[in-house]
Amino acid sequence: MEEEPLGRITVVDLLHALSVGEIIEEYPADKPYPSALILGRTAMSHPLHVVCAPVLAERRLIIIITTYEPDPARWEADFQRRKHG
Repeated sequence: MEEEPLGRITVVDLLHALSVGEIIEEYPADKPYPSALILGRTAMSHPLHVVCAPVLAERRLIIIITTYEPDPARWEADFQRRKHG
């Protein structure tokens, strides 16, 4: 979270992205918990990808696995689909 091209990703950025984000991929076979890729945006509208595992959904607890700024060279302009080729 500290060495992204647009600067450091803060906890505030992460929480904001999660609060406005949407699940764009699910990984039900991940162990020890199923996980998902969420696309969200910071308060400054920078896109963020967050891979996380909801471990106690009823209590809104999740494990953050990683977060990063999606690379436009690898993702479509909407940052929801990977580019092919």
